Amino acid sequence: MRVLIADDHDLLRDTLVAFLDAAGGTETLSAATLQEATAILEKELPFDIVLLDLNMPGMNGLDGLTKTLEAFPGQRVAIISGNATRDIAETALAQGAAGFIPKTLPAKSLVNAIKFMAMGEQYMPIDFMTAEEPSAPNPLAEKLTQRETQVLQGLTEGKSNKEIARDLDLTEPTIKLHVKTLYRKLGVANRTQAAIMAREAGLF
Repeated sequence: MRVLIADDHDLLRDTLVAFLDAAGGTETLSAATLQEATAILEKELPFDIVLLDLNMPGMNGLDGLTKTLEAFPGQRVAIISGNATRDIAETALAQGAAGFIPKTLPAKSLVNAIKFMAMGEQYMPIDFMTAEEPSAPNPLAEKLTQRETQVLQGLTEGKSNKEIARDLDLTEPTIKLHVKTLYRKLGVANRTQAAIMAREAGLF
């Protein structure tokens, strides 16, 4: 299975690549912009599935999806996003996307979704479409304060300390302290390990 992941958040992109490599039988290439993804597609076609981040440079929303599908007829392309609405997801599918993957999807489910789409199927998580609430509290979440959970979500989405600080209206030094506390509570050494643990636990 050949997969191209195009996302401008290094941490998220590297985490996805790591999970796909661990699953075995996958050749994964990556890009940080639509322009980079297009250059790779021109040289490396075909891929079983291409994942495009909705908000990365060059996308202009779903315009990037349309341009990619038109430029590479027959290539299966899916959208991945951390903040898209259900309407955007449905529009993407109507325009010919192979699927829509929320960045909040647990890692194992994400890998399975990529395999599912690579086999020629169209993917859309049912829980995203129905907006169902989880029926039971997450064990990992119960270890963390609300603020620590918010910071961990930012790490999982590949955001820098500065971006997380801006989102939460806190100072960057405060975020650094929360990150250190998270490392201790989770028993990890870096941001990638924290993101992987959060995804494996299905926290986001």
